[in-house]
Amino acid sequence: MADAVQNSLDIVHLAGLLKAGRLVAFPTETVYGLGADATNSEAVLGIYETKGRPRFNPLIVHCADQQMAETLAEFSPLARRLAQFWPGPLTLVLPRKPGANLSDLVTAGLDTVAVRVPAHPLALALIRAAGTPLAGPSANPSGKLSPTTAEQVIKGFQGLVPVLDGGPCTSGVESTIVAVEGGTATQLRAGALPRREIEAAIGQPVAIAAQNAAVAAPGMLASHYAPNAKLRLGATAPRPGEAYLAFGPAPANPLGPLRNLSPAGDLREAARNLFSMLHELDALAEAIAVAPIPHAGLGEAINDRLRRAAAPRPRA
Repeated sequence: MADAVQNSLDIVHLAGLLKAGRLVAFPTETVYGLGADATNSEAVLGIYETKGRPRFNPLIVHCADQQMAETLAEFSPLARRLAQFWPGPLTLVLPRKPGANLSDLVTAGLDTVAVRVPAHPLALALIRAAGTPLAGPSANPSGKLSPTTAEQVIKGFQGLVPVLDGGPCTSGVESTIVAVEGGTATQLRAGALPRREIEAAIGQPVAIAAQNAAVAAPGMLASHYAPNAKLRLGATAPRPGEAYLAFGPAPANPLGPLRNLSPAGDLREAARNLFSMLHELDALAEAIAVAPIPHAGLGEAINDRLRRAAAPRPRA
């Protein structure tokens, strides 16, 4: 009960900061988000500046419910069917509604907007208390590992951003992003909601965007979610000097630091542990070997994050 009272007090205070144009980090079921009033361009600009985020990379808008989302985006019949997953880890990229009260910085100049309703009670309470949709990319410096705990947010921004602590995130990887154009759905980013589950629910296939597709949603940059350590993927064992991120059976006598995403080979457990364990190993080693991960189900999202994390960094 004491925690509930404290959270209520925090929400009132933090909602006031959001109304005043400040940034607030908040929990979702996927990862922590860096929130700002999506209707306030100065506040949204603060997200780009605080994260060091490229201005051509659009932001997800978090809404309290579908009704709020429909004030920002045009919902086709297919989009309404996809919204059955809300609240939940699905972001829909839809045509921006004419006259929508939304900062142009949120969409990065595109005529579409990315919207979702998060499945976390504190996130929903914060959005309702602020009385506005929240632009909310992951609460980490741009290109770095996404945070799944409040402590990781505090460390990433050196305590400069207030955080609503909702405990560890239950999914551990970002939302799946699907663009809807007419009667066609295209996955722009694999995420916490497996594509096969979406297809089963809507009764039609979901296309996959090409790897070199133009940036139309968050998480589409080739190099992203990156630790400081160099990653080597598909490694059945570590080399000298490497930490090891295992999946399933792990070496009995590892050469260096070891974490296991899921000793039982459970992809949901692996997704929950992915960013937290990468954070831990990143603090212990300059190179990390990563075990092969099956590509089925949530493995698609896990491998997507690992592939982007291992990609060469863009030059400054």
